[in-house]
Amino acid sequence: MYFNSEKILLLEPLKRELNPKNRKKNCMDNEKFIFCLEGVRDIEDQNPTHVVKCLEELVIDQGISSIHKTCDTIEGLEESLNVLLYEDHNFKDYEIIYLAMPGQQNNICLHDYYYSIEEIAELFEGKMKGKIIHFANLKVLDLNEEEAQYFLDITGARAISGYGSTYNKIASCSTIDKAFFSLYQENDNLIEVVEDLYAKHYNLCKLLDFRLYY
Repeated sequence: MYFNSEKILLLEPLKRELNPKNRKKNCMDNEKFIFCLEGVRDIEDQNPTHVVKCLEELVIDQGISSIHKTCDTIEGLEESLNVLLYEDHNFKDYEIIYLAMPGQQNNICLHDYYYSIEEIAELFEGKMKGKIIHFANLKVLDLNEEEAQYFLDITGARAISGYGSTYNKIASCSTIDKAFFSLYQENDNLIEVVEDLYAKHYNLCKLLDFRLYY
């Protein structure tokens, strides 16, 4: 089912449209939902983004549900997060917080303002317990041990992941992100998930420099 409510797009499978041979995969009891925050130039632009199309493919092909929300300011990002935290009682089900936002190394850019990874951590302070914060390759994620530990300690996140290369000829949302999310549905062990990801998609992982901090 697809519907748009207050610019929040909920994507979840229509059970009647599922291929029977995929029904077991699509009806997993322990599904880990995705909450995607995408940075855009103008939230009034209603045209579907490439990220939305990728999330639609995830729900159609693999039955992985998600919520997609756009934001064009840091205040909008914080508001969207707070709505999920305090108004959605199923927040615990959203184990992956997917940030599809442009920027430079270790920062994001919204409304022509740059925000550092430390500022993002403070925005998420104490709110991400047990979550995986995953960045699309619209920006480089290249943290040293101290920076990674600070982010994890402040946010409470289980892990932070992303890419050391933006390589703009390949969008991670249409390739490796989907593979990562799919593998995590099947296995809670993040180390094994990353090992499987490299085993099955080695060239892409190396090209985009997939990395996980935990």
